[in-house]
This record gives sequence, structure tokens and C-alpha cells, in this order.
Amino acid sequence: MLALQYLLQRDAHATTVDDASTKPHFAPRAKRMIWLFMHGGPSHVDLLDPKPDLLKYSGKALPESFGPVMTRRAVAKNPLLAPIRKFRKRGQSGLEVSDFLPNIANLADDLCVVRSLHGDSVNHPQSVYQMNTGSVLMGHPSFGSWLAYGLGSENANMPAFVVLPDPGGGLKGGPPAWGNGFLPGKYQGTTMRPGKTPILNLAPQSMISSAQQRSQFELLQQLNENHLRSRPDDDNLSSRMKAYELAFRMQTTAPEVVDFSQESEETKRLYGIDRQVTRDYGMRCLLARRMIERGVRFVQVYSGDTNGWDAHNNVDKNHSLYCEKTDQPIAALLIDLKRRGLLDDTLVVWCGEFGRMPMSEQGTGRDHNPWGYCGWLAGAGISGGRSYGATDAIGLRAEEKKVHVRQLHATLLHLMGLDNNLLSYSHNGLDERLTGPEHIEPVKGLLA
Repeated sequence: MLALQYLLQRDAHATTVDDASTKPHFAPRAKRMIWLFMHGGPSHVDLLDPKPDLLKYSGKALPESFGPVMTRRAVAKNPLLAPIRKFRKRGQSGLEVSDFLPNIANLADDLCVVRSLHGDSVNHPQSVYQMNTGSVLMGHPSFGSWLAYGLGSENANMPAFVVLPDPGGGLKGGPPAWGNGFLPGKYQGTTMRPGKTPILNLAPQSMISSAQQRSQFELLQQLNENHLRSRPDDDNLSSRMKAYELAFRMQTTAPEVVDFSQESEETKRLYGIDRQVTRDYGMRCLLARRMIERGVRFVQVYSGDTNGWDAHNNVDKNHSLYCEKTDQPIAALLIDLKRRGLLDDTLVVWCGEFGRMPMSEQGTGRDHNPWGYCGWLAGAGISGGRSYGATDAIGLRAEEKKVHVRQLHATLLHLMGLDNNLLSYSHNGLDERLTGPEHIEPVKGLLA
């Protein structure tokens, strides 16, 4: 009876925290979201944005009619570089996708490719921050943190926001990309990994029984609560207390989530877990599916270590490697979600922090391009087999139906049932929002 009373009190407390702030503004089309982040800047003109003129004028200088170009390195005078791989029409829709992505190309009819994304910085850290937090400056809450703040988790025993970083590490800008910024600390992303220890130091020591641990935790909780009463505005203290509570609940939940023995051999082969080159990203994509099945609201899966997709000197070599690592697992994720009936109300997003320039760098590479690039959306009722917007004739700048990062964020929040103009947090006397102080509308053409 005492044990049952404790469990009921614990679960009641866990499910009533911040109920007032965890309701959508309107009926959502997506209940959960998986963001596949290609760190380093995948080349849109080599993957998802076919440019016949770039092939036609390859080896020639950028025409003066395109005007001055802001780059990190003086590549504006360098000759144009043709797409590295051939583009082909795919599926019934005829959406063109590069040979770099044969498996994703087979699912072209499920993709809405946004070909007119643009941001505000040519540097990695600032662009990583902007794509993740809406600002080029460090210290703002990440998209996942805003989603956790607005909607919470569907499972009190799991975080609302989970990050699966590339095991190679080295994200440009670092962990602030999934940080809580000025939101309370409980909304920051929780990093996890496949294997028996998804979070280090989560499991209790073997010599401590569950009853002993529960007794210790209750005492610690009582002491912390007494300490907090005299410091009601100490967010670090209250956030750490909530982290302890969540960690205690996760001890039985998290190991089951990462236990792939429950998956069929066919599923593991689908994700490429049986192949060395695809094993890591395949495991993390499968883990993302298992998490959203168990109530995690938002999972972000990174591809790319210190340099990642940053193909400055050899696009072919760089993108061959990273496309081989990710193409099969990503396609598997979409197939698996669809056959389990999850894609209808799960939003999947693919993009990096920017694209690449149409001009060459060091002969066979490309520099950063935040002025026009691609990403894609799938699931959540999004109409697939189409592109939205366009860059200019050579893929240098977004030109038609331009979609700024802030507009993309507004659209993603809308699909999750949140009005970006209403989702705010009072900070230093200002009502801060993910999309900034201006009134931003979601892109209606992407919601079709």
C-alpha cells in the first residue's frame, strides 16, 4: 500500500507539472517531430536543387548580372562548378533528386522540398544557432526547448526533447544549439545514445536496492524543497530538482527504449544496422522512432562531426561519405513510420544550417551559402512529391517564394498546433518568441 501510494503521488506530480503551458493553441496536424540535422551545410545544388544552367556554364566565371556575393572566402571570382551527380525525375510526381540519394529518391512522392530557404550568416556557429534557435546569437532557446515549453511530453517518464548527437562530436556552436537559453533549465535538450547506457550515470549502483534508493531520493527531495523555499527564483536549483525527478523515473523507461532486441532482423536491416557504414546513423534513426512511439515530443538526430558536410575542397568525396551514411537510414525511418501508421501525425524535417555556393572552391569544393538552399518536410499531412519556391538559375540566392528561417520555424510550430506569435516567454521585461519581435506567419504553401 505504501509503495502504491508513493507511485500514485509520483505520477500525479509528474503529469500535472505546468499543465497550463502544455496545451496547443489549436488542433495540431503533428503530435511529434523528428528533425534530421545535417551539420556542416549539405550542397543543395548537388542533392535537391537541379540547375541546368549550372551545368551549362560550368567552368565559367559568375556573370556580373548576379551582382556582388558575400562569402567567407573570395570565391565569387572562381569558376562555376557543375552538379557532381546527375539529377533524375523520381516517383509518380517526377520530383528531381540527385543520384547522391538513391534511397530517399525512391520516396520522392512523400517529400516536400523547400528550395528557397535563406538565413543571415555565412558562418557555421551563427547559422547553426539561427536554424536551431531563430537567432544568430548564442543564448536563445532552441526550437526543441520552445516545443517542450509549449507542449510538454506525452510521457512523464521521458523528456519532451531528446538530442542524438553525432558520436564524432564537434558541432559548430556546441550544445547551446539544443540549450534552453532563457527558458527554465528543465526545457533543455536531453542527449542520449544507443546502447545499454543511454544516459551516463543514470542507473543506481548494484549494491543499492530500489527501496534504499527510493528512501534516499525522498530525503534528498525533502531537503531540496526546504532549500528552495528560501530561494523561489533560483531556476538552476529548481531545474536540477526536476532533473533528479525525471532521471529517477527514467531508470526503468530509458533502458527499454534503447533495447533493440525487441526489433525484428528485417527492421534492423532496413535501417542498415547490419552494415558498418550505416550502423551508427541507422541506430539513431531507429532510436528516434522508438522514442516518439513512447511519447517523446521532439527528437533531433545529428549527422556530421567537427566538419561534417562542410565540403570546402571536395564535394564528391565528402558528400559520397555522408550520403552513404545517412541515405538508407533516413529512407528506412520514413518507410517504418509509414507502415506503423505514425507518419500521418509525425513531422519529419531534413536540413542543415545552410547550403553551398555554385562557384568552386579549391577546384572541387564549395563554400558556405546561406542566401539560398534546400530542406524537406514529410509526414503530418504534408503534400509530397513537390517542391516549394526556387533559387535563381544557378542556385545562388532564393528567388521565388522565399522562406526565411523564421518563417520555417513558424510553419513547423503551426503544424504542431502552436501559434508562433502567441508562444512567448517573459524575459527581462520583454515577451520573447522563437520567431523574434516581428509578426511572422506560417508559409501557407507548405501546409498544403
